[in-house]
Amino acid sequence: MKKIILLISIFFTLMGTSNANEVNIFSARHYDSDVQLYEKFTNKTGIKVNVVSGKDKALQKRIIEEGESCLADLYITADAGRLGAFQAKGMFQKASSKALKKVIPSNFRSAYWYGIAKRARVIYYDPSRTNPPSNLTYEDLADPKYKGKVVIRKSSNVYNQSLVASLIANNGKKKTAEWAKGMVNNMARTPKGNDRAQILAVAAGEADYAVANTYYIALMLSGKKGPEQQAAAKKVKPFFPNQDGRGTHMNISGGGVLKHAPNKANAIKLLEFLLTKEAQQHIVNNTFEYPMIEGVEPNKLIAQFGLGFKQDLKTKVSKYGKNQADALKIMTEAGWE
Repeated sequence: MKKIILLISIFFTLMGTSNANEVNIFSARHYDSDVQLYEKFTNKTGIKVNVVSGKDKALQKRIIEEGESCLADLYITADAGRLGAFQAKGMFQKASSKALKKVIPSNFRSAYWYGIAKRARVIYYDPSRTNPPSNLTYEDLADPKYKGKVVIRKSSNVYNQSLVASLIANNGKKKTAEWAKGMVNNMARTPKGNDRAQILAVAAGEADYAVANTYYIALMLSGKKGPEQQAAAKKVKPFFPNQDGRGTHMNISGGGVLKHAPNKANAIKLLEFLLTKEAQQHIVNNTFEYPMIEGVEPNKLIAQFGLGFKQDLKTKVSKYGKNQADALKIMTEAGWE
């Protein structure tokens, strides 16, 4: 499937022009299953989907440099902060859709971009060694009693930046700065690796608590990352923090119509398709994210840990982009590598 993405990308690059019966996507999501979903959209509508897949910085740089000549209609990525930061650069246009507003909760969208799927950033633990208090919060992880017990990714990780951005939105910069210093003091090791590496550290007994997104444990349990990671995932459980307060931190995968999109109407149609029940079921069963719309259940590998947890619906994800620069500064000044 990666070869297919590459071929589509080459075609899109060579094409040089846009026609009315297509939609062009720049996507920083790295799932082959997304391409399968776009094929379903084409089969339903006859609208051809061209995809350029890559990393956020490279895609954004290309969009900005190409300006009005850019053929991309949609920019799709994971993390609301990335969408918000790109919006701040003036790279999206307003794309009104009654259908999208109807099914997407207001805190998971803006006037310029829409959430496609939800992600929860939670705390992992090994129940054979640790019994977290039922009212455990993100804020609690900075308590001195957890010294040497926490693992988490580097400050450069965008998911961490959005988590800290949400803490700024709820607790203010001063308290969040104090929290970041406490987190650094409580780290069991210097931050390294991806989210799965944090889960593996808890499974190996290197730490009591790990901060990571929920879909990673489902990915590990699925066996797609090999028997060793599958066995490690069976040792740990996710804990949903802040249940007595605002709820667990939620982020999104989402997309927005670009400023110079030549096929705006088709771009909106594709976004609307991604929020249908059929598409949402495809997403949750392939990426293990949470559905954005009601009436769709998460994949059983993640649903087994509970469906009724309290999500943070108070904090608008649009605040992540506004606070990410401050979040990174706070983490850096706290010595968070």
